[in-house]
This record gives sequence, C-alpha cells and structure tokens, in this order.
Amino acid sequence: MNYRTIAYVFGTLLIVIGCSMIFPILCSLYYHEDDLFPILYSAIISVALGVPLYWFFRESQRLSIKDGYFIAAFGWILVSAISALPFIIHGSIPSFSDGFFEMMSGYTTSGATILTDIEAVPHGLLFWRSQTHLLGGMGFLTLTVLFLPYGIGGLRLFRAESSPGQTITREKFIPRNKEAMLWLWGIYLALNLAETVLLMLGGMSLFDSLCHSFGTVSTSGYSPKNASIGFYDSAYFDWVIILFMFLGGMTFMLFYYILKGNWKILKLNTEFRWYVGFLLFFCGIVTWLLWKDNIYSTFADSLRYGTFQVMSLLTTTGFTTADYEQWPQAAQTFLFVVCFIGACAGSTTSGIKVIHYVLICKFMVIAVKKIFLKPFVVEVIRVNRQPVDSTFVNLAICYFIVNIFMVLAGACFMVLVDDMDYITGMSSVIATLMNIGPGFGLVGPSEDYAFISDAGKYFLAWNMLVGRLEMFSALVIFYPSFWKK
Repeated sequence: MNYRTIAYVFGTLLIVIGCSMIFPILCSLYYHEDDLFPILYSAIISVALGVPLYWFFRESQRLSIKDGYFIAAFGWILVSAISALPFIIHGSIPSFSDGFFEMMSGYTTSGATILTDIEAVPHGLLFWRSQTHLLGGMGFLTLTVLFLPYGIGGLRLFRAESSPGQTITREKFIPRNKEAMLWLWGIYLALNLAETVLLMLGGMSLFDSLCHSFGTVSTSGYSPKNASIGFYDSAYFDWVIILFMFLGGMTFMLFYYILKGNWKILKLNTEFRWYVGFLLFFCGIVTWLLWKDNIYSTFADSLRYGTFQVMSLLTTTGFTTADYEQWPQAAQTFLFVVCFIGACAGSTTSGIKVIHYVLICKFMVIAVKKIFLKPFVVEVIRVNRQPVDSTFVNLAICYFIVNIFMVLAGACFMVLVDDMDYITGMSSVIATLMNIGPGFGLVGPSEDYAFISDAGKYFLAWNMLVGRLEMFSALVIFYPSFWKK
C-alpha cells in the first residue's frame, strides 16, 4: 500500500473536519453558551494534526483500490475519534467510548444516541452533532475528493464508500470525479436548503430546521429534541419530513437525469418502482392496523403516524413521532420487517437495499421455473431493461446472507457481553448495522444506548461502520491477503 498517499488523504480529512467546525463555533457565539472554546480547541487540534500530514506527503502517488478500502475503513474511525473531542473537552460526554459512539453514529447516519437529555446540551455542540449527518450523509470521503488533486484516484475512494448495488445498476454520473462530486453535493445541499425553508415556513426555528434537515435528507435521525419530531406534534412538519425522507431514499442519479429533463427514467428504473411499491404496501398495512385497532381517532392520523414511521425505518432515518412499541403487535411486526429493507442504492440510506431484493426475488422465480416447470428454458434477470450478469446476482445473494449472519452473530455477542434480553440484543445490532438508530426493547424509540457497556458500544460502532460501508469494504481488511504486497 502507498502509505504516503494514505497519510496525505488522512491529513486532508483532518483539515476538512477541523475547518467545518467553524459553523458550530458561529452557532455557539450566537447563543453565548459555554461550548465555544471546546469546539475551537478541537478545531485547532484537528487542523494541527492534519496540516503536517498534508504538507509533508503532498507529493503523492495514485491510490490503488486497496488504498481506497484502507482509507474508507480507517478514515471513518479517525474522523469519529477527532470529532468526539468537543463533547469530551466540554464534559457533556465525558467518556471517549460514548463520544466515539455518538460521532460514529452521526457520520454513519445511524442516529443511535447515548445522550439521555439531548436538550441539556449547548446549541453549538448540538449543531456539530447534526452536522456530522450532513457530512456523513453523502459520505465525507466524497467531500474529500473535492480537495484532492486530479489523478490521485478519487474514484477509488468513491467506490470503496459506495454500495454494491451501484455496481449492479451501473449508475454513473459524469466522467470526471470532481464534477460528479460537485453534482452530488449540489443536489444534496439543495434538498437540505429546500427542506429548511419549508420547515421554517411552518414555524420551526432556523436552528431546529437546519438540524432536522441535516438528519432527514441524509436519512440519519438526530434531533435536538428528546422526543424527536414528536416534540412538535405537527401534521405539517410530519408530512414535509416524510417527503424529504422519501427523496433521501432515492438514487441520486435520478435527480441528475430529472434536472436534465429526463422524467422517463423514473418509469424505467426498476429499483425506484420497487421502492415505491414497498412503501405503498407497508405504509398501507401499518395504517390499516392502526386504524382498525382505534390507536388514533381518525384515519388521517393513522395514515400520518403509520406512514411516518414506515418511511423513517425503511429509509433508515430513525426519526420518531410516536412510541411504536405501544402499537399493536401486528404493526410492530411489520415495522420490524421494514428494518431489513433499506431504500435505493446510490442514495443516502443504508440497509440491505431494494436492488438486492429485486435480484434475489427474480432469481428465486427463475430458479423455481427452471426446477419445476421449464427445465430447458434459459431466462435472464433484467434490471432497467438490461440483462444482469450472474456475478452480480451472486453478489446480491452473498450480501444478503452476510447481513443476516452478522445480525445473528452480533445478537449472540451482545447478549453475552451485556446480559440483555434477546430482543434488545438482536434489535441493537439491526438498528446499528442497518444504520437506523432506534430499535425495539431497551433500545426502542423512547430509549437510548447509554446503558450498554464500553465493549458493547465499540462493537455496535463497528457495526455502524460496516453497515455504512456496505459490508465488504469494511470486512475486506480482515483478509490476511489484504496486507500482503
């Protein structure tokens, strides 16, 4: 591996993170709270560590794909550790393990928190906490690509951080890496701005609007309120956030084509049609269950609360407007299933992703036909009306199996380490591996992760990273051959 180039990229990362703390610093100055110097000191430390790496290793060579995987795995760990400094120095999160967990959860857009009283934290730190969603939603390595010189291999960083589903659907923007990243970030920031304006028009403060926009478009889930979106008890806010959770779950390539005037892509894109189908089915069934059991007084309220929670969990956002563990068991079961889906590849969401279910379902249908009905007929799996190579189908099946295996193995680890019930153990792994945040049991929508041991928190933080890097990019570093020349 080219360690000099890796050091250069890490230096760039640290400088970017340190400079981005200017926004929470301004927020702290505005509110005149006691978090100004902890954030300022942390920014100085981050830049001071980054500048020597950037300067002394600036004569760098092109990155290999192995370098990209190394940076993707350890870059998130490095940045999460540095980003925890403001909370540790201030004392609102005195433990490093807790601070690391909170920041890893922020950058990986998980939304799982160890804070028991969020509203007691100063505004500058809360803004920094939500800003990690903004940076991590699009992948902060894609942001770093903008600051790297042409030819250093930014595309390899992007691939190391991307979903396998993007390989399957062959979704590309434009040839040059930086131009593609500028398009991505332009679309992403425009969605954040649009939601912020709409929330402010409904009466939400600028601070809360920004924090919730950061958590919505990035499908993350951090809120500056203890009761999440339920604090406002507003149908208007709920439907605005539902809309932008839906948009955050779409493949960002679709926005690029729509801006070019190609609306037909929505009808052509197989994954988008399945995504809408999944949402209509689960929103419909949960709404009906809430209405049938008179959980809410009107059908409109049942539709509002049911749709919000399905959209939140399916897109791995993690916002809540109600304690869904008080809902009927049937509704909870469907919500539990939703946690395993995820939205579209190439979006800000995590999870298994719709495209993998598309391939697996089509593979099963063809396999049954071939075994029992038409053994001599050769059928081809198609996505977006294009044939899909069998290698990608095998990748989708493997990806699904690895996810299920990690949930089961992780649940066993958690119940052994923390002596928790099996529902909490399994749900904590699902909620972190799929980057959802809230789960069931002791990590439900009205609970937090503060009670979990340090070992459990580090394990769940690792699950967040594995889930955000779509499994293989994070797991490949454990292969002995990865470290050989």
